[in-house]
Amino acid sequence: MASRQFATFEVDGQLFGVEVHTVQEVLSYNEYTPVPLAPPAVGGLFNLRGQVIAAVDLRVQLGLARQALRGPVMNVILRGDGEPVSLLVDKIGEVVDLDDETFEPPPDTLSGPTRELVVGTFKLDGRLMLALDVNQAVDTYRATN
Repeated sequence: MASRQFATFEVDGQLFGVEVHTVQEVLSYNEYTPVPLAPPAVGGLFNLRGQVIAAVDLRVQLGLARQALRGPVMNVILRGDGEPVSLLVDKIGEVVDLDDETFEPPPDTLSGPTRELVVGTFKLDGRLMLALDVNQAVDTYRATN
């Protein structure tokens, strides 16, 4: 039975996950530089040990209200095709091992921007984890209407 590890986190009370191999690190940060004329989902930039990281507000990507960047904000820094990119999330979860056999396609009831970002679901102890498409989640130029 094949399995995969997912790093989990919450946004607006919903549980999401990305495959662990796509995660560089998870951290709390509180100093973001605004980016004038950037797409609405770009929360800002921050300096991580000399490397400039773009922070993408996952709330905006999901069609929700923008996250207030006051005080520490949770970041899931993803390894992309190019530079690392951070997803701003509400709460960090844990790493879970999930069997491929329990993977299901996104439910028909899932709609709007969330549907575009989710590749499938896993049932976890009474909760549904939505598996994110990392490339779609960090694509700030996709339609968010």
